[in-house]
Amino acid sequence: MNLHNVRLESTAVRPEQFPDTDMPEVAFIGKSNVGKSSLINSLLNRKKLAFVGSKPGRTRVINFYNVDDRILLVDLPGYGFANVPKTEQLTWKKFIESYLYKRTQLKLLVMLVDIRHKPGENDILMYDWVRHYNFPCLLVATKSDKLPNSKISTNIEMIRFALNEDANTKIIPYSINKNTGRDILWEEILSRLRDQGDGSSGFLG
Repeated sequence: MNLHNVRLESTAVRPEQFPDTDMPEVAFIGKSNVGKSSLINSLLNRKKLAFVGSKPGRTRVINFYNVDDRILLVDLPGYGFANVPKTEQLTWKKFIESYLYKRTQLKLLVMLVDIRHKPGENDILMYDWVRHYNFPCLLVATKSDKLPNSKISTNIEMIRFALNEDANTKIIPYSINKNTGRDILWEEILSRLRDQGDGSSGFLG
């Protein structure tokens, strides 16, 4: 995957601050501390473009990253961090929902789960929402380098069972430290966008 011009397009704390473009958007969702910002950095082959907080639950904005003026990768606030006050959780929930429900440029969700653990209640609720609205979604199991290779397949099946998915649903193991899964995830993202008539066949290189 050859990337030439990658930059932060905009940061939004209100819907009116979402960028005014017609580029397809791929949004990354997952619980706090699952590694969304780090994975975006890995995908974009940058170390510090996407901000990685020192403490989970601190991302309170939606960041839009421009990839060669063709795609926007969107880093959404994490869900389910218990130490955040309930009032803030509700504010974030409404903010995220305003993006997910109303953003016509949003073409694909990439949902991250931690490969080391069974998906929690918030993960299951989020994935049930995705299925209820029949939204295009890719599943990525992060932190695969934290497991021995012999356990990766077993834990992928654990995730599949918890999310009530069948064997045909692809779950991509991903290691941010080793970039394992990077090319596979890019291929899946671009394939999904092409199927919808978005993206570019020349984007793979």
